[in-house]
Amino acid sequence: MAGLPGGRYDRTAAARVLASVAGPAPFDQVVLGDARRLEPEVVPLDGQLTAMQLDYVQQRMRPCPPALVVSAASKVSWRDSGGVANVAHCGPLGPIVPLVAREATLAMWQALAGLDAGLDAGLTDDERAVMAATTTDKDPLEILRVGIDTTSRALVQHAYLADQTPYRSAAEFARGLRDSGIFAVVANTWFWGLQSSTFRRGMIPARLVAQDDGTVRYAAETVDVLREMKQTAIADAHEQQYALLPAGEQPRCLANMSVDGVRLLPGVVDTFVETFVQLLELVEIRETGMDTADEVFEVPDMTCSHCTNTITGVLESLGVRVAGIDLDTKQVVAAFPSDEVRVQSFEAIRERGYTVVPQ
Repeated sequence: MAGLPGGRYDRTAAARVLASVAGPAPFDQVVLGDARRLEPEVVPLDGQLTAMQLDYVQQRMRPCPPALVVSAASKVSWRDSGGVANVAHCGPLGPIVPLVAREATLAMWQALAGLDAGLDAGLTDDERAVMAATTTDKDPLEILRVGIDTTSRALVQHAYLADQTPYRSAAEFARGLRDSGIFAVVANTWFWGLQSSTFRRGMIPARLVAQDDGTVRYAAETVDVLREMKQTAIADAHEQQYALLPAGEQPRCLANMSVDGVRLLPGVVDTFVETFVQLLELVEIRETGMDTADEVFEVPDMTCSHCTNTITGVLESLGVRVAGIDLDTKQVVAAFPSDEVRVQSFEAIRERGYTVVPQ
C-alpha cells in the first residue's frame, strides 16, 4: 500500500485493505452457545403483493415487472437470544430460517470482536484515505459485519422461493444456495440498497430454476431485470456516492474481489451456512398465538381510492391484516396483532393527515 495516493477511488486497493484486516481465518472462533428457545409471533399473509409493495415496485424498482416479485408467506417478530427485537418475513420453510439466520449472524459478529483490538492502529494513513474515498462504510470491520448481515438477508429472502427448489429442509436449502453460487450472484448483480429495501418489505424480485445436477440458478428474466436495475441505480448515483467512479466501471463487492488469488466471500458464506446448519440443532422454535380478531374504526376524511390505498399501505407495513375499507361508511375493518401495534397504526394514519375515530 505504500505510495498509494490518498483520497483516490480504488476498489482493488480497498479490497486489499479489507483482506489484510480480516486475515486468513477471521471466523475460526465461532461459538455456537447453548441450546435456546425462541418464541416468534407469526402473522400469515396471503402471498400476494400488498398495495404498499406494489406501489414500491412500480415507483422505485423500474423496470422490474410486478409479476417477477414474490411476496413472503408470513411476517415474523421475535426477540433473539440477545434480547433484541427483530422483524422479518418467511416463506414455505417457516420462521426457522429468519430466526436461526439471526443467531448465526450474532455468532459470527462475536467471532469478529477479536479483530477490533488494535484495528485503528493497524491501518496506515494511505489505507484510511483509500477506504474513505472508495466505500460508504469506511471501517473494514463494519464492512465485514454488514457482509455477514447481507449474507443472512440473502438466505432469508431466497427462502421465500423454497418451493421453486428441490430443497425441503432449512439445512438443505442453505447448503443448496451455497453450492449453487447464489450468494456470489447476489454480491455481483444486486445493486446496493435493493436487498435491504426489498427485505424490509418482505419481497424478492427473483425466480429460481432447478438444474439437473441438484443446484439452482436465477431465471433468465431475473438476471436481465437485476442488471437493468443496477445500471439505472449506478447511473443515478454517479453524481453522489460514485462521483469518483471512472466511466464504464462498476462498483464491485470488495469481499468478492480477488486479492492475490483469494476472495473473502466464499469463506464468509461457507462459515455462515455451516454455522446456520449447526444452530438448527440448538434452536427450538415455539410460535406464540396472536389475537387477530377484526376490529372496526372510522376515518371521516377518507374520500377516494388514494386515501384507501394510503391507509391500507400504512396498516400492512405494520403487520396489520386489512379485512375491508368502505368509503361510504368511512369504516376500516382490520386485525391488529397487539395493542401496541394498534396505537402505532393510528399514529401512523394521523401522521398522513387523516382523522382516526376508534369504536
